[in-house]
Amino acid sequence: MKTLKFKAHLVEPILAGTKNVTWRMFDDKNLTVGDELEFVNKETMEKFANAVIVGIRQKRLGDIGGSDFEGHETYESRDDMFKEMIKNYGDRINGDTIVKIVEFKLA
Repeated sequence: MKTLKFKAHLVEPILAGTKNVTWRMFDDKNLTVGDELEFVNKETMEKFANAVIVGIRQKRLGDIGGSDFEGHETYESRDDMFKEMIKNYGDRINGDTIVKIVEFKLA
């Protein structure tokens, strides 16, 4: 089973079902449809849910918009989105970075 870590403020929306999409860059887990996942709170390192991947799309970060935010947290602006991605992934993020848009359902 593959493990994905989430920031603490995302645990509640995931459990409530309002967040069912995560964006991942530099996918070192080779996430694919059908994968079973264990979700972990990044701050406490405690497991909080199991899920399965039901869909995957890929896009350049610079092309993200509109429907890509369905089931995902939103940002005040594109600039804020880029700042958050850089905070999470470092300075190697730019508009050409490939984003794996992963849709999941709780198991």
